Parts: sequence; C-alpha cells; structure tokens
Amino acid sequence: MAFKRKKIFKKKTYTVNKICRFCYDRKIVINYKDTKTLLALITERGKIMPRRISGNCASHQRKLTEAVKRARTLALLPFSIQR
Repeated sequence: MAFKRKKIFKKKTYTVNKICRFCYDRKIVINYKDTKTLLALITERGKIMPRRISGNCASHQRKLTEAVKRARTLALLPFSIQR
C-alpha cells in the first residue's frame, strides 16, 4: 500500500521597495512647524511610524523623529490621542 503525498505549493510573496519620500522629492523639508507633513507620518494613536512601514531612509527618519518630538513639546502635536 503506497501513500500518496500531498503537493505543497508555496505562495510567492512580492515585496515592493519603498522609496523615501524626502529623498525622492527634495522640495519636501522636515520642519517641526509643518504639522501637516508630520501628521501623515504619525499613527492615529499618536505614535511615530517606523521606517519599515513609512519607507523613510535612516537619516530622514532621525530628522523626522526629532521634529515630531519638538512639535509635541511646543504643543503643535499631541503626545497621545484622548479616548
């Protein structure tokens, strides 16, 4: 009696290379006063999006983090969202 083996097919996963929006468009400047740009890179709970999700390069992510922290200190952005 021979047992039949099931064929297991692996799903192919495709990853899309994310491009840093600040490297791509040099006109966009990271500034703590520009809350519209900073809000796009913060989650709805008020946390800063990580590099792997936002697609920023390391140098721009550091500048972005510094700008968000300055904006929070000056009360331009909230530290956390009220429930």
